[in-house]
Amino acid sequence: MTDYQLSDKVEYQCQTNINIYDSPKCDRLATQAAMGRHLRVILEFPIGGKGETENHQESAIAVQLCEDDYPGWLAVEDIHLLIVTKTPYQARVISATEIRELLPNVIAFTHHAMNQPNHYLWGGTVGPNYDCSGLMQAAWGSVGIWLPRDAYQQEAFTQPIALTSLEPGDLIFFGSVEKATHVGLYLNDGRYIHSSGKELGRNGIGIDILSEDGDHISQTYYRQLRGAGRVVRSYGNR
Repeated sequence: MTDYQLSDKVEYQCQTNINIYDSPKCDRLATQAAMGRHLRVILEFPIGGKGETENHQESAIAVQLCEDDYPGWLAVEDIHLLIVTKTPYQARVISATEIRELLPNVIAFTHHAMNQPNHYLWGGTVGPNYDCSGLMQAAWGSVGIWLPRDAYQQEAFTQPIALTSLEPGDLIFFGSVEKATHVGLYLNDGRYIHSSGKELGRNGIGIDILSEDGDHISQTYYRQLRGAGRVVRSYGNR
């Protein structure tokens, strides 16, 4: 693709991993689109409020990722990394039984990611560097199950469960009374794996415990515990 004339009438596919930004300034990640993901162009895009409702084609193009409907801005210098897809994205219908069978692979993905050199990256959904919800989305996406992008969206998407009923593969949510701002994947024996930040966390992927008896980082997150949810469907199967 050699020009900037993208169309909102077709669907595009990423030929490599691509950064998606939260404004047309393209100076802060919103998310990342892994190679093979589908996106569409949005001609009117109100992200960021007044003054950003038009497509800033001199610097960025407003787009929306197809698998989870996540919006953002694509830098014009990355347009050549897209191709028109011949087969539009179609959500895969996955039963709750199939999801349970795939849980070991989801958990294995997070362990493999932890064993690679990594650091916390806001907006990161492509290895080796992830943010908290980006790691969850990537782990589930690796087996063909799509979750919404952000922690609060993932909390709303999952089936709420009691903390006393936690099973490996369940998601654990942290934050304030008003909103989930962090998420991890439950393993077993009170342990969960997550990507946490540099200022409050381990600056990357690590394992913590749901207890007041853990170290300072575990205790800090435990005090922000909101609840848990179980993945019983894939995004698009609503």
